Amino acid sequence: MDLPLLLKALILGLVEGLTEFLPVSSTGHLILVGDLLDFNDEKGKMFEVVIQFGAILAVCWEYRARLGAVAAGLQTGKEDARRFVLNLLIAFMPAAVLGLLFASKIKLYLFKPVPVALAFIVGGLLILWAERRKHVIRIQEVDEMTWRDALKIGLAQSLALIPGTSRSGATIIGGLFFGMSRKAATEFSFFLAIPTLFAASAYELVKYRHLLSADDLGMFAVGGVASFVSAFIAVRGLLRYISRHDFSAFAWYRIGFGIIVLLTAYTGVVSWSVS
Repeated sequence: MDLPLLLKALILGLVEGLTEFLPVSSTGHLILVGDLLDFNDEKGKMFEVVIQFGAILAVCWEYRARLGAVAAGLQTGKEDARRFVLNLLIAFMPAAVLGLLFASKIKLYLFKPVPVALAFIVGGLLILWAERRKHVIRIQEVDEMTWRDALKIGLAQSLALIPGTSRSGATIIGGLFFGMSRKAATEFSFFLAIPTLFAASAYELVKYRHLLSADDLGMFAVGGVASFVSAFIAVRGLLRYISRHDFSAFAWYRIGFGIIVLLTAYTGVVSWSVS
């Protein structure tokens, strides 16, 4: 048993779970932490697929009652269930199409510590702008969304193809700009994560299937469980947090973290793989 490898799996699983649904960019954190742990090769990419599944399952478990009700509503022809699923599909499509077209180019040029750090800072500034502007709430609950609202959120989510931007951040802050309450924007971000992350994980699983090995089952199990548990905690914690606070704290975290990465790259304190 490779204990150092299992420790890396535990750390990255926790990082994935804690950051996937917060507006801080899980991809950006995984790139940076994976770089520090020297675990950003092809096997590392395969591992990221597994721990992403853990985070998805956490959301499915947290909203199992709602998802079950939607499934039952589809069988009985309920309009609200059909509208909910249609909105998810519409919101899913922009990122799916653009991802298929440009994913390889984005990974080639932007999956590096310094571009990620810059995206952290820019995203933080956008969150501060969104929180300081007048917020006119038009949509209090997810069920009040129209297909046009879903399309707008989907277009916002496509910005998260840039690593460091944050998928949840793009959808939540996009929702605020488009007149959604914090609760509605956050919950729709959680729901939209299910088809988006499942599709992305399935695509990467097929792409890196040649790297699957029974020898890595222990590493996958540790990382997957860590991701599930930490994501479950993060989802519940975020919902409680936004009931009393705005997203400014996440903005300052992003800006501070991004500046630290840039400073360490400039001064050579940390030898990032590509600066």
